[in-house]
Amino acid sequence: MPRVKVLVVDDSALMRQLLSTILSSDEEIEVVGVAADPFVARDKIKALAPDVLTLDIELPRMDGLTFLEKLMRAHPMPVVMISSLTEKGADTTLRALSLGAVDYVSKPKLDVHDGTIEQGDEIIAKVKEAARAKVRRAAQAAAPALEIASRPYQFTATHKVVAIGASTGGTEALRELLSPLPADFPGIVMLQHMPEAFTGAFARRLDSMCRIHVQEAGDGDRILPGHALLAPGGHQMAVVRRGAEYNVRVYRGERVNRHLPSVDVLFNSCAQQLGKNALGVLLTGMGNDGAQGMVRMKQAQSFTVAQDEASSVVFGMPKEAISLGAVDQVLPLNRIGSALLDALR
Repeated sequence: MPRVKVLVVDDSALMRQLLSTILSSDEEIEVVGVAADPFVARDKIKALAPDVLTLDIELPRMDGLTFLEKLMRAHPMPVVMISSLTEKGADTTLRALSLGAVDYVSKPKLDVHDGTIEQGDEIIAKVKEAARAKVRRAAQAAAPALEIASRPYQFTATHKVVAIGASTGGTEALRELLSPLPADFPGIVMLQHMPEAFTGAFARRLDSMCRIHVQEAGDGDRILPGHALLAPGGHQMAVVRRGAEYNVRVYRGERVNRHLPSVDVLFNSCAQQLGKNALGVLLTGMGNDGAQGMVRMKQAQSFTVAQDEASSVVFGMPKEAISLGAVDQVLPLNRIGSALLDALR
């Protein structure tokens, strides 16, 4: 197989050197060039034809978001953003993902040299996965959203809960899935692999785009119709039953499948606590988190859905669940909302 050709774009000479060293340490990657600003990057993209771009957000002469927007219009290609691990960095990164970036890596707040070296495996994995990912252009309103919004549904079973897991490509997939759902849709618990500093901003972003209310989950929060609870980064989240109520338990747990939060933890709790009252959805993402949990949900008679390959940015997580026989329906993203509505009627 040909090596993945990478162009590193960063205004910091230290970061250019660190990222080049880290990526070049993998025999399947070739760093074909570096650039300190978007204008140099533009010329090197034409000359070197890289497969993947790593792109800093704060750049001279033109900021990274403006460059990304122009790039995705003129020459769409896989981009991994390099962003700061702050609330402002979270908002900017979410904007980058909506513009078509495949994934992101968060810069360490302290000790940039050693912190970046420690992230080496993550950086390599994300760049290699980006090379195989489907590139998305800037988000556009999906036609099926209008179809769902206009359909009459009556939800009498308030005890039903929808559990959703997502990773790479999931920020936009969740927006597309949730935004057309009716305001009285049954309670949702959901999880997006994301750092602790990012989940609050992501929940607020979704809340501004949806009819249902979206919030970052807190320990003990009730699962209610018309509400979606997003697992906070750096914590595990599980569903617990307290009499007639369903709540979430949010806690500082160990990593599962290298993730904190982990979809498997959420799905396992749904299987144990909810059984056939749960509906499980596994969206686009790298790796296999959620596959075993979806097996347990199906064994507990939960209705299960996985996003199909054609509409997934990265087909890893759904593919693993499908291969284990854990999925009732495999659907394109724009049909999952309707399938859930039909199952809940």
